[in-house]
Amino acid sequence: MKIGLLPLYLALYDNIRPQLSQEIRTFADKIEKALEAKGCEVVLSPACRLNNEFADAVKLFEESGCQAIATLHLAYSPSLEAIDALAATSLPIVVIDTTPDYEFELPLLMANHGIHGVQDLCNLLLRRKKRFLISAGHWTESDCLDRVMQQLQSAQMAYRMTHTRVGKIGGDFKGMGDFRVPDGTFNMEIVHYTEQPEATEEEVNAEIAADKARFLFDESVNMENHSRTIRASLKIRKWLEKENLHSFTIAFPGITRADGWETVPFLECSKAMARGIGYAGEGDTLTAAATRCLAEVFPETSFTEMFCPDWKFNRIFTSHMGEINPDICTEKPLLSERAYNFSDTGNPVLATGCFKAGKAVLTNLAPGPDGKFTLIAAEVEYETPTPGSSKSNTGWFIPANKDIAKFLEEYSKVGGTHHLTCSYNASVDVIRGWAALMNWDFVQIC
Repeated sequence: MKIGLLPLYLALYDNIRPQLSQEIRTFADKIEKALEAKGCEVVLSPACRLNNEFADAVKLFEESGCQAIATLHLAYSPSLEAIDALAATSLPIVVIDTTPDYEFELPLLMANHGIHGVQDLCNLLLRRKKRFLISAGHWTESDCLDRVMQQLQSAQMAYRMTHTRVGKIGGDFKGMGDFRVPDGTFNMEIVHYTEQPEATEEEVNAEIAADKARFLFDESVNMENHSRTIRASLKIRKWLEKENLHSFTIAFPGITRADGWETVPFLECSKAMARGIGYAGEGDTLTAAATRCLAEVFPETSFTEMFCPDWKFNRIFTSHMGEINPDICTEKPLLSERAYNFSDTGNPVLATGCFKAGKAVLTNLAPGPDGKFTLIAAEVEYETPTPGSSKSNTGWFIPANKDIAKFLEEYSKVGGTHHLTCSYNASVDVIRGWAALMNWDFVQIC
């Protein structure tokens, strides 16, 4: 993740205590190195004091491809100097509320009084309706910077949600409306599929060889059907790369021979998720974009749906027709041919597998009334898969409250749609911060 680190300072101090001011500025270098040690790529601006300096710093961050701004008050800094530039940028903001020294004594006042500059700025950010996250504490003697890193992950997702290109193939699934939102929601750019060059024989053969290493082959797979699926899949891949798409969705009823599709490219949907590209089925651009945001921070992420309750064993079955991230499967996915009659095209070869056992977070971005959105998160535990179940995409989870009836009631009470994102080793706190930066309601279902 690339971030901009913005040190804030006061011009008055440069005039009256120039030597001390230079010493105080070195604290920004220490925070830069600490964030880099935690995995960030940091673009550090000079300490800013006046409107034009803040404007230049924000421009630097935007042009450098930063995904968030972390602010660091080196001392008091009057907020009217900074607020115009910070309120105008589309970059999310994380406020680091810390000081150089752990123990305060009066001679250390000049280097350690930035907290009231933080208070000044946060008040103005709220009044300008610029959302932000904040972590306070000493930078080495507390978990402050660890919390900052979590909040920067939230900011990374907020940035991606508002700077994303979503591909759409096959139109909308007629009559399906729970996840449908107008084009341009959250500044998402929708890109409709355009015909791509056919894959060469060399490209097809290389992909087949890669599949043989990656998947188990069912006896139902024959060379021609596999090649047909690969040709359709590589058309998708070329389009994703050409258009620089971050996520995409396929409405399978719109995939037909008349539109040039030999079969439905479910296989590429699965492979794309493993590469970190967001995906959702049935024309759902909203969940496709949300899945990419989550995958950028939590790589073990897959699109799925809650399909069936198992009332006897108090668990819920998750699946989807032909798409799963192969990297979250309990073992090598199975490559097999699937009988297909949902649209006028040939049978696809697809990869199927079982959601691995372990703790995960299910996430849903639910449209609500009056243009509001609710981000729903649920901590769940996936069970060890049933032997032999890998011939379809399968998973069984138990919610944290171990009561699926209550879980399902609460999920639908807050408008959860029938499309989900499953992320292993995810943090609800990071997801909650994402909702805060996006000004969404947040609900955790237990």
